[in-house]
Amino acid sequence: MAKIGSSDLDVSAFCLGANVFGWTADADTSRAVLDAYVAAGGNFIDTADSYMWRTPGNSGGESETIIGDWMAERGNRDDLVIATKVGSWPQRPGLSAANITAAVEDSLRRLRTDHIDLYYAHRDDPDTVQEETLDAFDALVRAGKVRAIGASNFSAERLRSALEISARDGLASYVALQPHYNLMERSEFETALAPLLESEGLSCVPYYALAKGFLTGKYRTDGPEVTSARAAGARAYLDDRGIRVLAVLDEIAAGHEVPVAAVALAWLAAAPTVVAPIASARTPEQLDQLLPMHDLRLTDDELRLLSYVSE
Repeated sequence: MAKIGSSDLDVSAFCLGANVFGWTADADTSRAVLDAYVAAGGNFIDTADSYMWRTPGNSGGESETIIGDWMAERGNRDDLVIATKVGSWPQRPGLSAANITAAVEDSLRRLRTDHIDLYYAHRDDPDTVQEETLDAFDALVRAGKVRAIGASNFSAERLRSALEISARDGLASYVALQPHYNLMERSEFETALAPLLESEGLSCVPYYALAKGFLTGKYRTDGPEVTSARAAGARAYLDDRGIRVLAVLDEIAAGHEVPVAAVALAWLAAAPTVVAPIASARTPEQLDQLLPMHDLRLTDDELRLLSYVSE
């Protein structure tokens, strides 16, 4: 377990992404994945009010509803750290005080809980002054409806500005950032954001930790055709650099006798400021490919080699 930033939230080393719940995983399969994750010692689940509104037949909030029903059935709410988000769902857009106040009540109802452990601004809202957003988040923390707040998809400049406002006005401050960061997507985070997180004591909880599935190793130039909702995005990484990364992942995975995906997650988990990479699994079998990262410790040479070939 590790703490998220300056909060009192203790989380497992792998965060289960719930964006597939109600999308590529139906309610029963989602519950099976959640059961397997908790049975393996996981306690950190990431969702959003917008998951997955784009799916035909959905309107948004499906993932939160599945998680809320599952927690009620299992009676395990107090054992979990639940993260959700506000701001990117078309029915609840932006980070105005009015929207945050309404959206949190919706999320609490769907999650069937009286508090959210980590509440993210899903994406920056340039149309709302940051003082208004942070005032609204601070009110939720003071009311006990939210334990800690985080930012997702923020630039370094806007994150720094928000931190300065919170410090100046004595408001609740972001304790975590959720950026797009993995072996194949490194430059933006490592150049601008990582130094800021390190200096300010924030934790990184990166999404797309497996590069839309590419870092599971199932996408190969000479491999079978893979059909999935993310296949096109994953295949975009299958260039010379991606092939080199897969070759090193294969070698290291064979040496540790673990799946390729676990090695990719272990590299990310070892990065400065990263507290828990986020990855999703639409079946318990897919989850089995990820869970070995909990006990996997890559050597310094292995970490350096992966960093080198993925530059």
